Amino acid sequence: MKNAAPFLFAAATWLALTASARADGPKDNIATDVRPIPPPGVEIPAADREALTRGAAELKALIDELRKLEARGLRLGETSSSPKPQAPNLHDLLPDVEIFHKSVDWALRYNQFNHVKEVKLAYEQLEEGKKRAAALKKGEAPWARQKGLVVRAYRSKIDGSVQPYGMVIPESYTGGAPTRLDFWIHGRGETLSELAFLDQRMKSPGQIQPRDALVLHPYGRYCCANKMAGEVDLFEALEHAKKFYRIDDDRIMMRGFSMGGAAAWQFGTHFASRWCAVNPGAGFAETPEFLNVFQSEDVSKIPDYQKKLWRLYNATDYALNLFNVPTIAYSGEIDKQKQAADVMERELRKEGLNLMHIIGPQTAHKIHPDSLVEIERRLADIAAVGRGRTPREVHFTTWTLRYNEMAWVRIDAMEEGWKRARVDAVIKDDSTIELKTENVAGLSLHFASGHCPFSVTKPVTVRVNGKAVQGAQPNSDRSWSFAWGGRNVFIQKRHGLQGPIDDAFWDSFLFVTPSGPALNSAVEKWVGSELPRAVREWQKQFRGDAPQKKDTEISDDDIARNNLVLWGDPGSNAVLKKIADKLPIRWTADGIEVAGRKFAAGEHVPLLIYPNPLNPQRYVVLNSGFTYREYDYLNNARQVPKLPDWAIINLSEPPNAVSPGKVVAADFFDEQWRLKQK
Repeated sequence: MKNAAPFLFAAATWLALTASARADGPKDNIATDVRPIPPPGVEIPAADREALTRGAAELKALIDELRKLEARGLRLGETSSSPKPQAPNLHDLLPDVEIFHKSVDWALRYNQFNHVKEVKLAYEQLEEGKKRAAALKKGEAPWARQKGLVVRAYRSKIDGSVQPYGMVIPESYTGGAPTRLDFWIHGRGETLSELAFLDQRMKSPGQIQPRDALVLHPYGRYCCANKMAGEVDLFEALEHAKKFYRIDDDRIMMRGFSMGGAAAWQFGTHFASRWCAVNPGAGFAETPEFLNVFQSEDVSKIPDYQKKLWRLYNATDYALNLFNVPTIAYSGEIDKQKQAADVMERELRKEGLNLMHIIGPQTAHKIHPDSLVEIERRLADIAAVGRGRTPREVHFTTWTLRYNEMAWVRIDAMEEGWKRARVDAVIKDDSTIELKTENVAGLSLHFASGHCPFSVTKPVTVRVNGKAVQGAQPNSDRSWSFAWGGRNVFIQKRHGLQGPIDDAFWDSFLFVTPSGPALNSAVEKWVGSELPRAVREWQKQFRGDAPQKKDTEISDDDIARNNLVLWGDPGSNAVLKKIADKLPIRWTADGIEVAGRKFAAGEHVPLLIYPNPLNPQRYVVLNSGFTYREYDYLNNARQVPKLPDWAIINLSEPPNAVSPGKVVAADFFDEQWRLKQK
């Protein structure tokens, strides 16, 4: 099936009636009166707080003992005199204990008991954590072999935080043959603390229970529609799960409903060739039309650079990519969020593709039981065939090098970012590859090991836009890399080094705090406000502690391993001072100069992302955490980057729920990280 042209199911749409559903609350559109997310918790009895604090401390002491064993690099049940090279590493098992401490500790520390009834959950989770710690101390991890509902966790590469996920293990699972796995991505939950999420994953299998399949429930870093760090969460959870479960890479399903449906559209379109099938339900598929329908928001006043940034996650802009994966959309007939599938169906039709859209009759915002039966039947049929590793045709579009791969096609360089790039690739026969490209400056073809369709002895011709590519010689694994357009520069935008500012938080980052005197008091005051806010909001929205280190303590290892977020100015931050003359924006005591424009010192502050002059394989960021703010937490469709590669903030307007101040200039760097000439 997939070795021929990949497909979408033929259209089979039931009669849909236009009906209204409950819209988001009216206060979700008032930027000057933003309700806090997550909401403040309730007071719990003092005796319970004392007992839980004591219990959390006891569990922490047990974890500290286990960390000493972890530091020695020991595996499960191993001593220095009895090596067990095949046993799981304690590094991969300890988070399964730590997460039960975090769930209670954070609920206590950040006032995130959302109901007094959650006190009981906290006691239960401390008990489970202590039980697991005692087992690990004896060299055992029974939960790693448990059937049914299992809470698991991993330590994130981004900020070192422990993040949970849930597994549903069927009774039929033996760990022998590789097994189908379905992702099920949860809906919006403003009160979905770790405490609440773990309780769900310990007591409920969730909305889907496909026969003989593993189900992985990502936490997704709380309630961000699985964007940014929430996106990375899914892949980190999958990699951790693969260390313990036999997962069939060719039978992984991407599924979700409501906010989870939005995430399924996002993962489905951006990573289409990784899945066996995609099954989004409700949710949203893009930002501007959704906000206009659900919030009556006037998007005409949005700056152009923000409209470009919508293209980071607009599934409508990546609809072509669903050519590469079977897709079954679901909507309730009278659910207003049917809008998501409707706009995707419209965009797919532009590409000559049809969408299988199953509609629950007279159903609002839920999954109709008969529809679920039909969805499961169709997914089982797809799983029986599985994903093809080397489709004969690949059709791929992107707007940014953050998302640059589809099957065996990889875009290595674009002529211009945030404009549509497209590749239509066809294996014509056993010796010819035909490529048609648009807005592409560099390309690679990579075939999975053991899945190359070409003989190692027969020459292969690669033709791009009708012309044979000179010098497109294959590597030993029969993969090709080539560029055109005369590009040969020291730094160039590439995958993982293409901006915008928020891109620094897809990977390991370090807040570098200032220790010296600032060039002026206004900037110092602004940093004194925005730095604590960035730390606080990372904790609240992405459920981790932002790593911090003083500028005078930064080591070569820090520079090698992290994107450095430099807070302060060239006077107060020693690292910024060291690289100031190597940045495209000039910042001195006399003022800020950008592309011939000058901004007065003491009245402005620059924010930017740029390849770190001390390590061009990593970013340096000036004075910014993730760029969407409190107002945007109210609606997941708004949770997209708000600033491009650089911006100048006028300090006359104080930071608020929408902006870090008055943005007086902002733009993207070009593909060689140069300021664009006006």
